[in-house]
Amino acid sequence: MIYRIIGDTAMIIHAAFILYVAIGGLLAWRWPRTFRIHLGCALYGLSISVVGWICPLTHVENWGRERAGQAGLSNEGFIDHYLTGVIYPADHLVTVQLGVGAVVVLSWAGLALLTLRRRRAKHPDPA
Repeated sequence: MIYRIIGDTAMIIHAAFILYVAIGGLLAWRWPRTFRIHLGCALYGLSISVVGWICPLTHVENWGRERAGQAGLSNEGFIDHYLTGVIYPADHLVTVQLGVGAVVVLSWAGLALLTLRRRRAKHPDPA
């Protein structure tokens, strides 16, 4: 039972991490101090996608599931197992990746504009 809980917990943390990578920049609009955390997570997520590394959470989930007598994830990992072909068609993986990347970049641009506006409101020009 404990191994199944470990596998399920790793799956939930993995899903939360991917969701945070996708929308964490928007959360930084409300909590600007979280931007650096999001930057690190986004760069890590990008490197996993580009380089093709397997996320450590995939190893943890597989370890728990295999010891619980369940099938582990495929070699492709979490996204291919739970999202590709389930949440969006497999043919659109690149489109989804580009869309998530665009959301991240636009959220960072929006954060930059908000930060400038907040600074100008605190320190108006003495003209």
